[in-house]
Amino acid sequence: MQSESDRASPVCYAEQADAAYMGQLAREELLAALDELLEAERAGARVAEETVAQLQDPAERALMEAIRQDEVKWCGMLIAAIKSLDAKPGSRTGAFHGKAMAIADLPARMAFLNRGQAWVVRKLEALVPRVKEAGIQDNLLAMLVAHRENIDRVEARLAAAGKP
Repeated sequence: MQSESDRASPVCYAEQADAAYMGQLAREELLAALDELLEAERAGARVAEETVAQLQDPAERALMEAIRQDEVKWCGMLIAAIKSLDAKPGSRTGAFHGKAMAIADLPARMAFLNRGQAWVVRKLEALVPRVKEAGIQDNLLAMLVAHRENIDRVEARLAAAGKP
């Protein structure tokens, strides 16, 4: 028969466990992911801004302007998240900008921008569950939802215009 002391339940030290052990990102990994997203959002904002100036159709212009504003909003959120971790946000713009702007056909560029949005969605889907900082996680989740909505809006617009 076991004595009382033999049956004692161990104290839970989960809060003291290393983030990686708990399946969460360590600070440096999170900062790298946030900076990568910031570069992508900057690129997306620039692509949308430059594309708005080239579009003739008012509905397409309005859509691209809304996406530009959304990208700028997420840049701000990512900068704030990085600063909240006592780090300095990078200033680079992702290579996506140059690749997108090399596409002269505007509907094709919009479709390419949508693929960039889908890349961000995949990154966020992998990232969000591993973020332990609740405020950052909530903001990244809102960003994920917004990017999914933008993808749907661009797909609908391209389909309505009879373009892939």
